[in-house]
Amino acid sequence: MRHEETTKWEKGDLKASFYEEQLIEVHKRKEQEESLLKVVKSHQMPWEQSRQGRIKHMLNGKMGTRMKSVEAYMQVIPPGSSSGKHRHMGEEIVYILEGKGYDLHWDVDMILTERYEWKVADQPTRYEWEEGDLVYIPPDTVHQHFNADPNQPVRFISAWNPLYGCLGFNDLEQIEDAPGFGSK
Repeated sequence: MRHEETTKWEKGDLKASFYEEQLIEVHKRKEQEESLLKVVKSHQMPWEQSRQGRIKHMLNGKMGTRMKSVEAYMQVIPPGSSSGKHRHMGEEIVYILEGKGYDLHWDVDMILTERYEWKVADQPTRYEWEEGDLVYIPPDTVHQHFNADPNQPVRFISAWNPLYGCLGFNDLEQIEDAPGFGSK
């Protein structure tokens, strides 16, 4: 007994070379990898005055480094100030190099219907930190960093996996700009 599919599978005249193209692309990418940075010198790490604050990019897909699975920057928050307030899909870690302060984290629930929407908690949870501490920020959590010292800057390294962006799901939302952003 033949199934209907057996009479249809050979139909169609479209031709492709997808597999061959993929082999070529992989070979080219391997050759290009050889020219990418394995060591990033301090002078090769660009500064940015961003909506999130003053950051120095250490690893970023646009910097020509070999790293693909981690992006990282160092951030400096002036005495008594804060970062911007934002949310992103990937989880993040923040390692405190110097200073003391706290984070506010607002949990977020996703509502999925025809499209997805975010419901941010009314009240944040406060997390105190100081030099040598590591702060974990869960996926989709609205968060903001605060320097609690009125006299000394805070400096930390922030790292995350950019996988969601590679898949086309990089949902970065800036909710509040860092103090002084846009002013001269």
